Amino acid sequence: MKKMMYVKLGLDILMAVTFVLFFNKQVLGGLTFHEIAGLAIAVLFFTHVLLNWQWVKKVTIKLFDCKLPLATKFGYFLNVMLLMTMTFIMISGIFISRVVFPNINVGNEQWFKISHISISFLALILVAAHVGLHWKWVINVFKNIINFKTPKPSLGFLARVATVALLVFGGYQMYSTHLIRQVQGVASVFNLSSSQMPEGGFKGGERRNLPEGGLEEGDGPFEKANLSEGGFRGEKGHFESLNALGVIVTYFGIMSVFIIIIYYIEKLIMSHTRKNKKQTVVKAI
Repeated sequence: MKKMMYVKLGLDILMAVTFVLFFNKQVLGGLTFHEIAGLAIAVLFFTHVLLNWQWVKKVTIKLFDCKLPLATKFGYFLNVMLLMTMTFIMISGIFISRVVFPNINVGNEQWFKISHISISFLALILVAAHVGLHWKWVINVFKNIINFKTPKPSLGFLARVATVALLVFGGYQMYSTHLIRQVQGVASVFNLSSSQMPEGGFKGGERRNLPEGGLEEGDGPFEKANLSEGGFRGEKGHFESLNALGVIVTYFGIMSVFIIIIYYIEKLIMSHTRKNKKQTVVKAI
């Protein structure tokens, strides 16, 4: 059982690190790495789903049971959203492929490129929320690996300081990458009709290369952003790092904000649930 936990954790870490690297297509070999690693992540993602299939079946059967904890229902809904977004990212990635599937022709390929990037930012938040829901499990597995003892009170204080530091750092990275605007683009991109597509869009299955500079300002749902072959750039492109470690730090910083928020929300819900159970027992007595 412990070996399976370690396998799951290792798989999750590998997927998370690789996934954040996709936000800059210039790192680790450029587009070739992006597409090949994307296919590998697709396999790992569905392997992750299969490893947790018993939980999925059990919760699906009891989804409308009043006794099922609210946190479990929220986790189920979150996982469904994550499955949908990741599936869309994988399919759209195949449609806009330049290396692995260069001969696939689809209409409105520009739309697939824009939506592929926009949905990826939403998936980043969902992945972080998923980790946040399972943060206790992550910590317990690490404790088993390093045989960690119960922390001293001073370590608890340091943990709180680290939490605040991560929130500040992650908040800054969210601002730097214009995360809120990118996620807002999810709604906009699905309101685009073919008549609203930028000039140079793809019609009738014809496949063309995107302009060298990507979309111009005002194109599509991202009014002040450029989409380029090198990745997604903000107004000034100041987070377009060629350093893989820099990309990991940036997007893990963003993820840490949502991990912390979801972790404490779940903690609050669980505390409220236990309190209600105690009150029910007292009334019954």
